[in-house]
Amino acid sequence: MLNIPSQSFPAPGSQQQVASSVQSGRNKVSLKPGHSLMDWIRFSKSGKDLTGLRGRLIDVTQEELQKHNTRKDCWTCIRGMVYNITPYMEFHPGGEEELMKAAGIDGTELFDQVHRWVNYESMLKDCLVGRMATKVTTMNKAIIPPTLTDLAPPTSVALPPGKDSRPWYDWFQTNATVCLVVYTKRKIPSSGCTVVDLEAGVLRLEVHLGKMSYMLHLRLADEVEGNISVQTVCSVGKIQVNLQKQAKRKWPSLGQPLEFHNTFRRKKDRAVYYRDCVLLSKTKVNHNTYLFRLQLPDGTSMNVPAGKHVYLKALIQDTEVVRPYTPVDEKLIVASHHSLKESDIYLMIKVYPDGVLTQHLNNLHIGDHISVSGPEGTFSVRPLRDVTYLYLLAAGTGFTPMARLIRLAIQEIDTIRKTKLLFFNQREEDILWHGELDKLAASNERFQVEYVLSRPCQSWTGRTGWVDEPMLQDFLNRPDASKCYVCVCGPTPFTELTIGLLKQQGFTDEELHVFQD
Repeated sequence: MLNIPSQSFPAPGSQQQVASSVQSGRNKVSLKPGHSLMDWIRFSKSGKDLTGLRGRLIDVTQEELQKHNTRKDCWTCIRGMVYNITPYMEFHPGGEEELMKAAGIDGTELFDQVHRWVNYESMLKDCLVGRMATKVTTMNKAIIPPTLTDLAPPTSVALPPGKDSRPWYDWFQTNATVCLVVYTKRKIPSSGCTVVDLEAGVLRLEVHLGKMSYMLHLRLADEVEGNISVQTVCSVGKIQVNLQKQAKRKWPSLGQPLEFHNTFRRKKDRAVYYRDCVLLSKTKVNHNTYLFRLQLPDGTSMNVPAGKHVYLKALIQDTEVVRPYTPVDEKLIVASHHSLKESDIYLMIKVYPDGVLTQHLNNLHIGDHISVSGPEGTFSVRPLRDVTYLYLLAAGTGFTPMARLIRLAIQEIDTIRKTKLLFFNQREEDILWHGELDKLAASNERFQVEYVLSRPCQSWTGRTGWVDEPMLQDFLNRPDASKCYVCVCGPTPFTELTIGLLKQQGFTDEELHVFQD
């Protein structure tokens, strides 16, 4: 709901345009000049009283919160903290109407539905009114929050498995090693579902199981080496983490449980966790897009599956700015084993002249640091296992999730007979990995690519214009006894228009996936 780049559609420099008659319910509004994210950062640092309370923090009752529910006087509550969002109204890229949905009420659920990853605490810290007043019981005592002992068993070993679906863990040791084993009680992917972070003696392990997340979080009993190995037995859902002890001796326990240790909850209910990565290289892709190579810390084991994205976070003028980006491989097609062993993260990022974070990234030097989250997103490879025809419709940098899907379809899923990419851009020089796409199409009969330009040069002989029904009817075909799947990614109006046209052609929700932030 906050911290989203302003963008009208079509915007100056955008990669795709739609006809003016198209209306989209989720379009970002066109902000007034001087109301960009950077303008908000400057305004919030100006020293003006944005709360109307002259610097005081107050306890806000439910009744008081409900009084502030108008455009000129708008408060909302997010995770127990109350903010006066009235000054932010004209700076919100989603428009006043979206913010007013949370006026005078607890807006946490609405906020999480849109962008739970946004650091609203940083964005709105100068709008903080106070916290929601704690309700009291009939005994007139404040509700007591759960203690650490409520969050995890006092011992380092989880309770024995029961008949429910909760994962559990155990651990074993020798004088030189520690082996931590998680039993998920279900089949799991061969890679990408487990993220392990070891920093300053604290081990954080998170297993992504669909919409759920299982976490272990401990301060280890003794020091270990920084190198971590993770082994997965997919068929039985077993994950094994191996650690090397620095001192060869037996541990009395695995360690001290920390917050959220041994918890199993919805992934969206967990705070986004970041680790510090190092910029190894920056390679030019075209006139305004670069391939950033980021190195994970020594104590981190993480693989980002195809179709998932990560968040980058940076502190810019004392404000945390966060944006989602979808990793690609180093090249369009690499050795089949490469992506599984490669621990570095490659991000293809277009640098916008007025982009707050992209300008920050462009100014980084080799060796500088940037905070990176774990894998996020709803995409699952599972539906592709039964697909025979895969269609990818991308506009501009909406190509990034498609890049790894192309490799996946060509190298790992033999049942997909044909993968076709329809790639929308303004000009020919905007096409990302143009040469690699053409080379793959020429060398592999299972892959086909077509380009659509909205501002072509006179020598252009390919498709031109914008996404419309005749174009999709010509591009998409559904052979008898085939099973088709369509993935769409691009600016919001492009994706909404495209999905509407696809449904008119008879594609169902089960046959479609939209990549969205």
